[in-house]
Amino acid sequence: MKLRHALPQDYSEIGELTVAAYAADGFLTPEDDYAAELRGAARRAAEAELVVAVDEQHSGQVTSSRLLGTVTFCLSGSPYAEISRAGEAEFRMLAVTPEARGRGVGQTLVRWCLDRAREQGCTGIALSSLDRMDTAHRLYQRMGFERLPERDWCPEPDITLVAYYLPLTA
Repeated sequence: MKLRHALPQDYSEIGELTVAAYAADGFLTPEDDYAAELRGAARRAAEAELVVAVDEQHSGQVTSSRLLGTVTFCLSGSPYAEISRAGEAEFRMLAVTPEARGRGVGQTLVRWCLDRAREQGCTGIALSSLDRMDTAHRLYQRMGFERLPERDWCPEPDITLVAYYLPLTA
């Protein structure tokens, strides 16, 4: 598995991968309004850092790669930041294909975000997650994130997002 910034030719696949991952867990249908936001990989790449995990396979002189997952990283105050404060980073839209789950893809993408936040001199990293995303919450907790209830919020009356935070050290 290799991590890299998304390329323009990846954007459509990244959007569909993200929608498929959310849909596979029952968090939305491909027709939901938020699915259009998840499909907007080109916008995320322009306004934040869009990273992908790829599985590269070499056969002779031909190299092919398959997308395994993606995450959007941003700094406080940027267009994709939702709950981060000054000096903090945030990541959003972490998605792993159902076929690649259990291989450490999500954890690797989160570690990339932690490293990137440290490189940027951030004091911590925050995120918000749908209250029903139990698998993601277990990952965050295993990686040392703690719940931050004072930053929980509701973008819609029937949608609750819970916050997690990890202070960073050099």
